[in-house]
Amino acid sequence: MERKEKSGASFFQMPLHYPRYTKNDYQNMPEAKLDTLLAEYGLSVHGDLAYKRAFAMGAFLWPNHLAQPPRHNVSTTHHSVSMS
Repeated sequence: MERKEKSGASFFQMPLHYPRYTKNDYQNMPEAKLDTLLAEYGLSVHGDLAYKRAFAMGAFLWPNHLAQPPRHNVSTTHHSVSMS
């Protein structure tokens, strides 16, 4: 994480890469590492370890239905429109 100060104002610079941890990684991640990871993305989370893990998984993991390639339903039915 990079925080710089220019003319008395500080700003946050987002890391270039998205975290690449699995659900299992988050479930077993030590609290200090989790705190560091969240801070790198400008996220300050207060709560117990279980809450922080759940927060990180919600923020960084894609839901299963988005992780799978979309299915295209190709219809061969043609509809005609009558213009009278």
